[in-house]
Amino acid sequence: MARDKELDLVDDDDREEEEDEEEIVDELIEGGGTSGIVGFIGGLFLGALIGAGVALLVAPDRGDVTRRRLRKRVRDVSEDAREQLDDWRGDAERELRKHRRKLQRRLRSRSN
Repeated sequence: MARDKELDLVDDDDREEEEDEEEIVDELIEGGGTSGIVGFIGGLFLGALIGAGVALLVAPDRGDVTRRRLRKRVRDVSEDAREQLDDWRGDAERELRKHRRKLQRRLRSRSN
């Protein structure tokens, strides 16, 4: 009989823990609604403003110099990318011609 009461107490404790967990989950879900999204976007915006302010304070050069350097880097990177794509295109075309010739030879040998 005492053991049955102990089991009932354990079951009650388990139920209470499950109910507590459900309440926590419900609070998290409700808190993640619109107000959570607004808070996230507000924090993101505030972080961007703070980051921009710090960047302006610690920038090593004037804005026009930095913009010129950025344009040059973007131009260099895009040229490198174009060259790499041209190399890959050439490699692919060579491989395609090679496989096409192999296929043509096989077809000719089968037809003979």
